Amino acid sequence: MKGVFSAPGDFIHFKSQVPLHKIPIGTKQWRYYDFGPKVVPPLICLPGTAGTADVYYKQIMALSMKGYRVISVDIPRVWSHTEWVQAFEKFLDAIDVHHIHLYGTSLGGFLAQLFAQHRPRRVRSLVLSNSFLETRSFSAAMPWAPIVSWTPSFMLKRYVLTGIRDGPHEPFIADSVDFVVSQVETLSREDLASRLTLTTDDAAVGPILLSDSFITIMDTNDYCAIPQQLKDQLSERYAGARRAYLKTGGDFPFLSRPDEVNLHLQLHLRRVGVEARPDLVRSIPEGGLGGSPSKESGGDPDESSKDDGGSENPSAESNLPFPSQSSGSNNLEPPENSSENCHLVHQVMLHFFPGGFTEGKHIVPPEVLALFIWECLLCSYLRHICSIVAVHYLENLSSDFRQVV
Repeated sequence: MKGVFSAPGDFIHFKSQVPLHKIPIGTKQWRYYDFGPKVVPPLICLPGTAGTADVYYKQIMALSMKGYRVISVDIPRVWSHTEWVQAFEKFLDAIDVHHIHLYGTSLGGFLAQLFAQHRPRRVRSLVLSNSFLETRSFSAAMPWAPIVSWTPSFMLKRYVLTGIRDGPHEPFIADSVDFVVSQVETLSREDLASRLTLTTDDAAVGPILLSDSFITIMDTNDYCAIPQQLKDQLSERYAGARRAYLKTGGDFPFLSRPDEVNLHLQLHLRRVGVEARPDLVRSIPEGGLGGSPSKESGGDPDESSKDDGGSENPSAESNLPFPSQSSGSNNLEPPENSSENCHLVHQVMLHFFPGGFTEGKHIVPPEVLALFIWECLLCSYLRHICSIVAVHYLENLSSDFRQVV
């Protein structure tokens, strides 16, 4: 892992466009993103132990541009699986969402199954990635689980981070690890303790009423913190589920392989009958980003945006051209809808070749490119002036030497 983490440019752009909502519901504080046409049944993303709502920003960027509504939430500070089901139901009621599609990774996938088991009328479909059915193996591997709520923060973070495989990684996977590690640093001791409690408390998913045809299992085939035995149990339970295997991607394919993950999510939503509404993306009024308003700010999403970064919500048109990062190639693919290409004029692709060719591509605004070109011209001009001065100095020196001789 890198010693110093620098947030990727597309994440900075995402934060400037999509407001972060924070609402208290009872004794629980919910932190979430909600973006896309509200008339579309939402895909709700649940992170794993080390994740936050921010880790799904690539899914929010890509799917919302296609007309889907995506909600990404933090797992709140709950201490039992029953409390989780009750708290999540209250959250859905608070944001006025009734029927949902859940995408959960690792612990998030386990919690999604529990909610589908106990609230079957609300869950329309499931996408489970690197997930599991029971927690006994995690409890056995953590003998100090009964005192996890009293454990110091640095020990909890160390335990969580040791579960993430350290390098060497290919660049995209290494970047995904760095990003998640940076998110772990933002979690409090209580947040980490509650998530580890949910992971180690003895529990198992019972029968769910959802048909296997409405379930997609999306796993990576290279390596994962979830033991293969637990992943096999999940596949055996949902024998009729659709399989979506990624050749590589590590623990966080939604960050390291976003194009593949987004494609599988889109295919899943189409298969279960969710109709995208790209026609409504442009019709979102200025100052309203299509998500539910923040209850903490009295229903004004502008206020929640200002709390998070002080920037006001932009117009809907500026929300469309999120830069798509390809994880498998160096080509930056334009949006499928040619009418959206006009928005790409506000960004320029710049290639850097320090000491040789590199696979990295960076999206920079025009003013940065102009500054880069100006510096190049200035350096070239200075070199030219220096060469003239040097030649003139050498000619004078040569003339003085001949006179002496």
